Amino acid sequence: MEKSDGIAFMKAGDGSYVVGLGPFDEFEVAPDHATAFYVNDFALSCKRPWKVPSQLIEVSDLAELGYCVEKLNIEWDELDSECFATVFAEINEMIVKGVIEKSVPVATERGQLVGGNGDQLIGCMQNLGAPFYSYGWSFGGSGFCGATPELLFKQDGRSLKTMALAGTAKADERVVFAVDGKEIREHEFVAQTMVAKLSDIGTVERSERNILDLGRLVHFHTPIDVELFADRSVDELIKRLHPTPALGPLPRTQETMALLKAWRSRLDCPPYFGAPFGLLKDGSFTSLVAIRGVHWEGDDIAVPSGCGVIEASRLVNEWRELRLKREAVRAVMGI
Repeated sequence: MEKSDGIAFMKAGDGSYVVGLGPFDEFEVAPDHATAFYVNDFALSCKRPWKVPSQLIEVSDLAELGYCVEKLNIEWDELDSECFATVFAEINEMIVKGVIEKSVPVATERGQLVGGNGDQLIGCMQNLGAPFYSYGWSFGGSGFCGATPELLFKQDGRSLKTMALAGTAKADERVVFAVDGKEIREHEFVAQTMVAKLSDIGTVERSERNILDLGRLVHFHTPIDVELFADRSVDELIKRLHPTPALGPLPRTQETMALLKAWRSRLDCPPYFGAPFGLLKDGSFTSLVAIRGVHWEGDDIAVPSGCGVIEASRLVNEWRELRLKREAVRAVMGI
């Protein structure tokens, strides 16, 4: 297939990939009668995040798009643990002072692609079904793609579905993970905050906490359903829910968000990591949390991973969790 001026795609669970080919028309707010992708950075700084493709197709496999699916050669840099340890200590200091209860630093593994371009990473992705959501965006030599288990929200009229997804362990540690007090507390921070953010705009039904099995990793997962009291715009809901405490600070204030953005910048976190990525189609909007992916700028490759830090967190355990998450991403991407 001839390459277009930009590409965006999303696959929810076991469905087909919805693929938008450029050039894209860009809008400040969600268009009324068009299929559109929502592409923004973590800081929501894009003035026209809504991208309407000139062509829309559906494929069962990304290989149909014509990207190289051979294994790519990437020369990886050594990860800087010292900078992460410094930020981790600063987060602990802010917790002790009572400024925050939780924040989410990010460690990013970087490398250089030899003899290829970043778009070829799209062709390397495994074709995953539920509970994963596959996503990707590429434009002008930079982009990102991945397979995330985390739904920011799905809105269909006044019906809204979201989730709390926090707490991580290796799959073979599932039995101990189920009773791990630190991981349960981290998850409850997220779940309770999500319910609080939604209770004033709708009737909230929180399901039981369960364990989501992703193969290599397991997470605590709590589905949350909301019947909205009134119509709410997609743009309003994105600003209300992003970032969730799974990716952002608790409490979320201008001060704590400024701290998180500064920490992310010092740790060289890609700007789109953890950002909302969405698809508006047939009147329904699905927004993912763009984690578990790979980012590129030319031949510079980045694989970021984040961890929730609370009072009970320990540096060596969080560093291990970050590595496990990156290993899972590299397995999915074939890198």
